Formats: sequence, C-alpha cells, structure tokens
Amino acid sequence: MNKIITESLQKFNGPLVRVCCGENTPPEGSYQVNFNRLEIIIEGQHDLVVDSSQGFENLSLTENQMIYIPSNAWSKPTWEKSSRMISILFSKNQVGFSYVHYKEGEGFVDVIKQALPLPSSMAVEHVLAALNCIAEEKKCTVMGEHLAKSLILYCLALLQNPQQEKVSRGEKLYRSMCIYVQENFHKDITRISVANRFGVSSAHVSRLFNQEGSVKYADYVTYVRLDRAKFMLKKYNFKVEEIARRCGFKDTNYFCRVFKQKTGKTPSEYRLNAA
Repeated sequence: MNKIITESLQKFNGPLVRVCCGENTPPEGSYQVNFNRLEIIIEGQHDLVVDSSQGFENLSLTENQMIYIPSNAWSKPTWEKSSRMISILFSKNQVGFSYVHYKEGEGFVDVIKQALPLPSSMAVEHVLAALNCIAEEKKCTVMGEHLAKSLILYCLALLQNPQQEKVSRGEKLYRSMCIYVQENFHKDITRISVANRFGVSSAHVSRLFNQEGSVKYADYVTYVRLDRAKFMLKKYNFKVEEIARRCGFKDTNYFCRVFKQKTGKTPSEYRLNAA
C-alpha cells in the first residue's frame, strides 16, 4: 500500500484544475466530510459533480490531474468510467490515504486505506488555510497549484520517513476504520461490512473500538452521524427527515430520539438555537 501511493505521488506532476467551494446545497448521495482533501487521478477518467459559484458543475478529471476540496465542501462522483485515484485527507492529527481502483462494468476492484500520524506543523495548517481562502475567492490560481503540490511533497516525506511512534498494528487499523466511518457515515456501514472491507472478523472490529477507542463501534458511528446532522441543521434548510436519511439513519423517529438523548434538544430546537 505504502509503495503504491509513494510511487504514484512521485510520478505525479499534473495541474490543479479546481479548488472547490461549498456554497450550494449538496445533492443527495454527495461526499461531504469535515476535513480537507486532495484528489489525484492516477489513471483513467473520473467524472464528478462539484459546487461552484454558478451552481452545480460537471467535471471530467483525467490522468495526471487533481482537485482540492475544502472541509465541508462536497463532491459527487458518478463512478462510471474506469479510473485509479488517490484521495489524501487532512485531519487534525493524521493524514488519511485512500487508493481507489474502479473498473467500468465491474465496480470497485480495490479500495485500500492507510492513516499516518500528522506531526504538529503550523506550516501545513497555513498551506491548507491558504487553499481554503482561494476556494472562498472562487479562483483556481497558479498559487493554488503550488500550494497543492507542496502538500504532495509533504505527504511524500511522511510516507518515506514516517513519524516514529509506538503505535500497535491494532491502533493503526482502528485509525483507518475511523476514517472509513467518517467517509461513509451516510451508508449502511455495519460491523460486518467494515470487517469485510478490512479483512477481519466483526468481533475483531468490536474489540478494536473497545480497546483502542474505549467506545463501542455502534456508538462511534452514531457520534459521527450526529456530528454531521448538527452541521446540516445549522447550514441547510433540509427537513429533519432528509437530514436523518442523509446521515445514515433509516428511521426518522429513531434519529430524533437519539439526537434528543445525546444533545438534550430535538433537531428542530437545535436548529432554532443555532440560528
């Protein structure tokens, strides 16, 4: 995994074709997470819908191109054409790498995830902040491309010289599972589906969350979903039923009950107080 990503990033020298914004209401099924991400096309064609100042925009990214999507901005891949791509996700304490191989007519051939600890670095924070400013200015500048390429160089340094820390294999796997949940909270992600994705048993998934995170797997999924629900209640005018569905809750009444239990307010009350 490390070798595939490292070699792909070393070969990449393409342009930044878009710095996305997050102005408009995302369509259902869009991909929206609370960390900044850089998406790099290694091979093939990757079609997606993104937000722009003119509304929804269809993009077709091809080999050796990349886009930057700020935290809480969205994109909606169509997954129609064959492609290989790497998504780099920057959270507060770690960098997540997702290597995705999609083959037309077959679906996802390979999806591999890896997380590395992110050393405390004001420089990286400033680079991300600068890219987010470019997104707010609704421009994709030469400066933006240089900033994005500096992030790639930084990630290469992390991959080639990972921070030495005493992290068990179990903790690394737990971190990768957490990123997977944060990326797929809107889907039906059960212990079994996560276990299948990472090649372990469902019992092992439970053990990892209990031992490494001191939390039950189901409780962590609920935490992530409620966190996204709070964001949507404050930012969009979706009906409560739609927010529940977009956050992975099949039953609106259950969503409202859990939301009230965890926050002390109903979703409607939370929205009014946040206004």
